[in-house]
Amino acid sequence: MASRIVEPHTKLATTRWWHQTTLAEDFGVAGASEDELYAAMDWLLARQDRVQKKLASRHLHEGGLVLYDLSSSYFEGSTCPLAKRGYSRDGKAGTLQVNYGLLTDARGCPVAVSVHEGNTADSTTFMPAVRKLRQDFGVQRMVMVGDRGMVSQKAIDEMRQTDGVGWITALKTASIRALVEQEQLQMGLFDERNLLELSSPDYPGERLVACRNEALAKLRAHKRDDLLGATERCLDKIKARVDAGKLAGQDAIGVQVGKIIDRYKVAKHFELHIAQAALSWARKPHSIASEAALDGLYIIRTSVPAAQMDAPQCVRNYKALANVERAFRSIKTIDLKVRPIHHRLADRVRAHIFLCMLAYYVEWHMREAWRELMFADTEQQAKATRDPVAPAERSNKAQAKAASHTLDDGTSVHSFATLMAELATIVRNTCRTPSAEADAPTFEVTTTAEPKQLRALALVQAIQP
Repeated sequence: MASRIVEPHTKLATTRWWHQTTLAEDFGVAGASEDELYAAMDWLLARQDRVQKKLASRHLHEGGLVLYDLSSSYFEGSTCPLAKRGYSRDGKAGTLQVNYGLLTDARGCPVAVSVHEGNTADSTTFMPAVRKLRQDFGVQRMVMVGDRGMVSQKAIDEMRQTDGVGWITALKTASIRALVEQEQLQMGLFDERNLLELSSPDYPGERLVACRNEALAKLRAHKRDDLLGATERCLDKIKARVDAGKLAGQDAIGVQVGKIIDRYKVAKHFELHIAQAALSWARKPHSIASEAALDGLYIIRTSVPAAQMDAPQCVRNYKALANVERAFRSIKTIDLKVRPIHHRLADRVRAHIFLCMLAYYVEWHMREAWRELMFADTEQQAKATRDPVAPAERSNKAQAKAASHTLDDGTSVHSFATLMAELATIVRNTCRTPSAEADAPTFEVTTTAEPKQLRALALVQAIQP
């Protein structure tokens, strides 16, 4: 786990790398082989339930918030039974992958991970996670937070029948459009505010919190215009071939158009006319305007009563899912590099992902302890009072750090990676007296840590998990 944080490698590469550091000696594994590392993974997997139960008891509490989301990583190889083709969040369509769901507390501190076959639908993993919390971890009352693709109506119906389980999620675009068309939500209400609460007979016993973010609306409008333009440029290329006589026949032209028309997911906004030797198209103004009317609009759906959680807090708690996304980015790309997965046995894959989760658990606490030394915003309490709909803004102090790249004491601000690299410059030297024989006694001298290194080490030692 320590090597995963410091220098993530395959198991074979790890056994070669750690002889360049003091890590293997400090942990007493200098002579460990690749097979022994695999045996350690098997040992760890056998204790996963016990470890996760301990983490849950430490970080989750009755009636508290629990975040859940699912991600995936691709495989190298094709023999693992978990490896299936599914929706790739790595942008590698057609590759085999494995899915894994992460449970965290409201801050994004991980407590459990579950591994699923690569073609498993997101929504089918949600209720098993809820049942694990209740049956395995002993948490009977909770508020589950999941995105709109995760929390299905079937899951909501089951949670309704379960005492003590509330939820926060969001409506899909089609459901939002239905509320607007039925005039249960009037867009004019957003003229002087960006958040309002409503109810609907379509969602009995639930609260709906509608939000409109003007900055997001402008961003989506610009993105849609760019996608429409990109689609037309692709169609122009096909039209040029048709006009030049290089492409003819309604079927042949239709095949070429079909390959690119939905590349940018805006095919619904075009009306196509394909003839034997002609191609033309036009944008659908009504379709575009209908979509544009919902730009920047999203609706939070929750079962939590207002006495327990007001509307702004519902929005903040839903947006806390960004903490899980941050965990996935760290696990997958930035620091821990869970992918690509080289293991062939299902249990080894499960052990590998569990190991990465535990490494992120340690890293999460290190990042929290090092906030004052890094670009991270130290004024976290402001999140509880700021406008939950408006674009997030960092504190003045955090913006000053980012602009100057220096702390109040004039020293450099660090990222997690650069701070780890600076700590790595602390060296332990094995020495012997000058002109001594080869078999003369040796002694060790560790380089003196600089003030920044001493501060970082002191903050880590003060962590209270």
